[in-house]
Amino acid sequence: MQSLALIENWPVPAAAAAVVRVDGTVVGSHGPTGRRFPLASVTKPLAAYAVLVAYEEGALELDEPAGPEGATVRHLLAHTSGLAFDEHRVMATPGTRRIYSNAGFEVLADHVAKATDIPFAEYLRQAVLEPLGMTATSLDGSAAKDAVSTVDDLVRFAAEVQAPRLLDPRTVLEAMTVTYPGVTGILPGYGHQKPNDWGLGFEIRGGKSPHWTGSSSSPRTFGHFGQSGTFLWVDPDAGAACAALTDRAFGPWAIEAWPRFTDAVLAELRGTGG
Repeated sequence: MQSLALIENWPVPAAAAAVVRVDGTVVGSHGPTGRRFPLASVTKPLAAYAVLVAYEEGALELDEPAGPEGATVRHLLAHTSGLAFDEHRVMATPGTRRIYSNAGFEVLADHVAKATDIPFAEYLRQAVLEPLGMTATSLDGSAAKDAVSTVDDLVRFAAEVQAPRLLDPRTVLEAMTVTYPGVTGILPGYGHQKPNDWGLGFEIRGGKSPHWTGSSSSPRTFGHFGQSGTFLWVDPDAGAACAALTDRAFGPWAIEAWPRFTDAVLAELRGTGG
């Protein structure tokens, strides 16, 4: 795909990207796709998938108590537990505000570890990484932000999310469906969004503007970006997903470059560009 070569114009020391179709076919890649990059918050979809495996295995229920009083596993996955961004401080009643929370995912990881009697990093490896052949991916720290991976591995995960084998497709559909519709909140890097739509561990584009995906991305697009200059989106209407990893922190360069890149990728997928 010629559109992927646009990463060469990004003001970053190194970047890699790839696109994968619903059937798992990698239709294009560019850059060092086997190089390991810190994922930052792109860690969260991987962690959420492991939580959902624990749910399907019967180790926990989505609506069981977890985190602050009144909060559940579902609240934590959907960033509506009321916990602050980076500290275990309650800022709102569960379900009332979309407060993006690293602390919430750390609480989730502890909850899964207690429920399964397996350290969360090891559970993630056994439940998600190993079955998908993601041998270059590891979690060394916070379940919110400390995974390291490659584009090649993220493509395997993106293929799984589009055509699930580890989870019941109905569970994945729920994860990519808006949880607690109408809730407002701040999307890091992009300001207040009303509504600020999220599923279970995945951000949902909806009608958000501005946004890190493209102007031609469908409202059903879901995924995540990370402060290390990384992103993964899945656009069900396009029948494809895209992962891009860099070694420069997210900032104005990404806000400018990523939407244009995504629009070029989508245009080429539709056969109308590139």
